[in-house]
Amino acid sequence: MTVAAADLLEPSLDTRHPLRNEPVQARSTARLSALLDAAAAIVDEIGFERLTTAMVADRAGASIGTVYRYFPDRIALLQALASRNLERVLERATSEIADARHASWSDAVSAALAVLVDAFRSEPGYRGLRTGDVIDLRPAVTERTYNSVMSDHLFDALAQRFRLDDDTQSRFLFEAAFELADSLAARAFARDPQGDEAFLAARSEIVTSMLAPRFGTPSA
Repeated sequence: MTVAAADLLEPSLDTRHPLRNEPVQARSTARLSALLDAAAAIVDEIGFERLTTAMVADRAGASIGTVYRYFPDRIALLQALASRNLERVLERATSEIADARHASWSDAVSAALAVLVDAFRSEPGYRGLRTGDVIDLRPAVTERTYNSVMSDHLFDALAQRFRLDDDTQSRFLFEAAFELADSLAARAFARDPQGDEAFLAARSEIVTSMLAPRFGTPSA
């Protein structure tokens, strides 16, 4: 991860359920990655609702004690996987916004949203869990949703590069567009692992039409 991306992610990731033991050695880091990889595979197969710590231990070839060494329960494990999803997707999407190939705000937004589509297709565990807002915890772990956190970081990058108005109304409009994009992507992938192209196309058109009156006419 780049330094800039790490700085962006730090506030949001601090709100997650902490690991019981932060891995400090390469072996521990590899073991933790294996547990998260196993959890991601199970989420892809049966959904996060049916995942158990025993399933994760079995898939990872680890003992149940190893799982509990890092995670106090299945929810903490799912939150850690969602945190990894957020980290990976946000880093890539932010990089797309900064990429000089995208000459306008609309091109940069389209590229950033394409990262999310790619995550649905190729990031293990993302299709079912995304960044963790689907885990309906009561009371809520944080005051803000993780989509809101991601939206803010993406808008920061977008506003800085293209000198967009950075005010409450602009941020809310961008967040509303981001929520809509996420919902339509989830619908596109609800039954089709490659994504329903009609919903994905509608997603791009609607997001652009929402943002254009505020940020200017998109490039041709």
